[in-house]
Amino acid sequence: MTEKLFSEFPPVSTAEWEEVIQKDLKGADYEKKLVWRTQEGFNVRPYYRREDLSGLEHIGSQPGQFPFVRGTRADNSWLVRQDWNVAELGGEEANRQALDALMKGVQSVGFRVPKDGLDKAAMAVLLKDFCLTAVEVNFTGCCPGHHAELVSAFVEYAESQGADKSAVRASFDYSPLRALTRKGHFCETSYDKLAAQFEVVKDWPLIRIVGVGASLFNSAGSSISQELGYAVAQGNEFISAMTERGIAAAEVGKRIKFTFAISGNYFFEIAKFRAARVLWANVMKAWGVECPEAQKICVHAVTSEWNQTVYDAYVNMLRGTTEAMSAAIAGVDSIEVLPFDHAFRAPGEFSNRIARNVQSILKEEAHFDKIVDPSAGSYYLENLTSSIMNTAWTIFQGVEAEGGYVAAFKAGTIQAAIKDVANKKDQAIAKRRDTILGSNQYPNFLETASDEITSEIVTKGAAKCCCGGHEPVAEPLETYRGSQPFEALRLATDRSGKRPTAFMLTFGNLAMCRARAQFSCNFFAVAGFKVVDNNRFATVDEGIEAALASGAEIIVACSADDEYAEAVPQIAAKVGGRAIVVVAGDPECRPQLEEAGVKDYIHVRCNVLETLREYEDRLGIAKL
Repeated sequence: MTEKLFSEFPPVSTAEWEEVIQKDLKGADYEKKLVWRTQEGFNVRPYYRREDLSGLEHIGSQPGQFPFVRGTRADNSWLVRQDWNVAELGGEEANRQALDALMKGVQSVGFRVPKDGLDKAAMAVLLKDFCLTAVEVNFTGCCPGHHAELVSAFVEYAESQGADKSAVRASFDYSPLRALTRKGHFCETSYDKLAAQFEVVKDWPLIRIVGVGASLFNSAGSSISQELGYAVAQGNEFISAMTERGIAAAEVGKRIKFTFAISGNYFFEIAKFRAARVLWANVMKAWGVECPEAQKICVHAVTSEWNQTVYDAYVNMLRGTTEAMSAAIAGVDSIEVLPFDHAFRAPGEFSNRIARNVQSILKEEAHFDKIVDPSAGSYYLENLTSSIMNTAWTIFQGVEAEGGYVAAFKAGTIQAAIKDVANKKDQAIAKRRDTILGSNQYPNFLETASDEITSEIVTKGAAKCCCGGHEPVAEPLETYRGSQPFEALRLATDRSGKRPTAFMLTFGNLAMCRARAQFSCNFFAVAGFKVVDNNRFATVDEGIEAALASGAEIIVACSADDEYAEAVPQIAAKVGGRAIVVVAGDPECRPQLEEAGVKDYIHVRCNVLETLREYEDRLGIAKL
């Protein structure tokens, strides 16, 4: 049937496609018009064909087979995870909420450990009524001073419950490199403390005691390739440190869990997780590890904190859904969807329920767990996988050439590379080349910040860390959210006690005046300004009269370019100094208008963030 179907459609060669494309471009530069220059360090072509799969070494394997590009298992049964902060909730309440969540679809629970750790008694309270062979238990925020006590407390509690050692799944995200990355601290004896824990869990094959927190790179604005490359570098550093202390590389590989963020770049994230499995399998093989279980990477995926917003926060539900879809399609071990209000308050019952139900829908209604690696064979995704893999491998090799992750981080190489990408992302957001819905584009015009949203939440700052007692040896990564500068802009308006009005003075060409009025309304509403839109005034004079009567601080002239030369000077003259006159667009007659005293213009090439900051300054709204 396949042969008959395709015999009815004669093959079209790449050369023939290219000929048609060049004709349609009408002399325009192919590379500039159609090739996507990503921030990942490689370009993406406008289309891919079967011949583009030739030469890709990862093609052809099956799920569960080296190099595991198609998955480490023969199925796609990822675990639904949800986390609780024990320090904020207390052990009993965290236990109650976790047990409740287990009855509602959660399969993996995470507990953020208090600064003073958890002793045996506290562990018994936290895990009361848990069936440890039926649920995965994870501990995050594990500090060096309490890691040994924490692991021992869990193992002893599990033994006291008579749990089958071969069936208990748990993880501790202890990492000497986390304090270095987040706070610039590094304790030289931390590897010795970690090595001692391998003996404690030697009879518990499914307990992982080392954490690679790659999501920190995403939270600092890294590229996807950087997140993957530096994660592999951290993992390799652990193997090197532990083998130096007499622990076999295969044993180390079985004890590491990687935590990656899931950005909003849908297809790239699918490719990232596929590439991660191949890269780690090859690293393990290079260490002489032949055991397939030790070659397989263990991946927990968490939706991105960097993508979340505090304004129009319900949109975070949509972001979490598409991000979880990427990880589910890619085939990870567990997924955590952050509650939509994670960025600005402690999540409650409603937001937690929605977060876990995202995954329940993906499993129970969308059936994402019924098929393994559905992206396999896609010309585009297979090439993305290869490109991300190669770029991340180059980043990893660069770190190794500097002496490993610690050496490269102390030298500042990693921070500089991530900062360079983060700055480019920030500029793209500021100029709206990249959109964050509800923040730099399509804001909720009627929304004002609740008391829960404070200036500390919307201003940049390094993540707090409880790892103290050491002098910094490196500059830490600055973690933040991409929307924060725009949130700070809008919060300044909300907290100022003022709400400036931008009035749309629409006239002339109906299509152009409406298009530019809609653009301008979105533009000024981003800063929390009140916008007054109008369909179209019959005359310019009528529009001027209505604008002045409204008491607006900003009057935006909205029409076609060819109408501005005559109308805008008239508007400026009649308005005088009673309001700021802004022209929507960047017309050819701009020099003429500037001679008439019109200095303000908004258009698609503006740096929206800087422009709105200037208007806030002129209107007396202080920065946060």
